Amino acid sequence: MKMVILGAGPAGLTAAIYAARADLEPLVIAGRQPGGQLTLTSEVENFPGFPDGILGAELMANMRRQAERFGTRFADEEATGVDFGVRPLQVCTESERYEAETVIIATGASARWLSVPGERRLTGRGVSSCATCDGFFFRNKEVVVVGGGDTALEEAVFLTKFARSVRVIHRRSELRASKIMQERARRNEKIHFIWDSVVEEVLGDQHVEGIRLRNVKTSKTVEVRTDGVFVAIGYVPNTRIFEGQIDLDEKGYVRVHDETRTNVPGVFVAGDVEDHRYRQAITAAGTGCKAAMDAEVYLEGVA
Repeated sequence: MKMVILGAGPAGLTAAIYAARADLEPLVIAGRQPGGQLTLTSEVENFPGFPDGILGAELMANMRRQAERFGTRFADEEATGVDFGVRPLQVCTESERYEAETVIIATGASARWLSVPGERRLTGRGVSSCATCDGFFFRNKEVVVVGGGDTALEEAVFLTKFARSVRVIHRRSELRASKIMQERARRNEKIHFIWDSVVEEVLGDQHVEGIRLRNVKTSKTVEVRTDGVFVAIGYVPNTRIFEGQIDLDEKGYVRVHDETRTNVPGVFVAGDVEDHRYRQAITAAGTGCKAAMDAEVYLEGVA
């Protein structure tokens, strides 16, 4: 076949739409829980074309139907391995082995979570890993950000545009963030810090109502009222199966060599699996478009 796309988030599905319209007959290996990070977001209000917003899961379902309309095929199972050292390129799943002239990697990145009671149940109901996506919903409310690196402080500063107050919870007594980000956060009157503390539980029934904190030095626990919990302890790119097959950077993200091209001819990349800066649905979709178009040009050159 001409193309296999790994991942069914905004990047993978946009690539599929463009590839299918170019008669490349793509196969999308969607995984067992397709849709990417958007399926964890209750409502998306910053994706162009939806003035009243749209549920994240609904947006992804619409994109999948659009890709299917143009002839994209789907395999709703996990990719378990690849071999990019042979031609055609090989992709293995739990039940099949596929051969393709081109592969687009759009496997995304997964947020690191706290793994505490209440977190998963209230995700999308006050628990979030993306201030840019969900900050608007917390206008004039109180929120907390968990983390101590640049990402946490960037999220905290951004949230001050909407929230009444932002408390940064860090398990140490010193931040890991760069000095410039620390200074920016400390100058902001809306941002306050809770040191030497970890979240033990997210509290609430239908939505977040508070958190239970434990001081790591004294072991004392306290409940803190809040309307939102933003977890900012990092992301993990979903690249385990590509180790030793393509160039990855020091954090495990796919290294881009030219636009969407990897170091392996015929292998392209799109979305959060290579983007550790923006991590937005619209930027992922944009790179998905570019990857499909780059793959089309590649196929024309080898035909």
